[in-house]
Amino acid sequence: MPRIRSYARVTRDVLLALGKLIRVNRTERGLTAQELADRAGISRTTLSNIEKGSPSPEIGIVFEVASIVGVRLFDYDERNTLKERITQLDEKLTLLPKSVRHSVEDIDDAF
Repeated sequence: MPRIRSYARVTRDVLLALGKLIRVNRTERGLTAQELADRAGISRTTLSNIEKGSPSPEIGIVFEVASIVGVRLFDYDERNTLKERITQLDEKLTLLPKSVRHSVEDIDDAF
């Protein structure tokens, strides 16, 4: 039996808000659901799941659909482009440890 994944309330709320934002932008642009699905190369059912806030569609597909209808996923402007932000994050990552390891405590198994 497959394990059902539960999500935090904030995750569910963000998915729902993003889905509604995509639907609003699609409607404002005068696109039918089928037209947007065709442009994104996905099924109408997948688009419906995205707009309903389902966590099942792949994140890349959700971002592609958001991009097509003009939903900005990150706050940036002309001076601070997304590429610059990626560069800043790469620089920060070079300063951080490559991996996180928890210290291993000795187990006292003397009875």
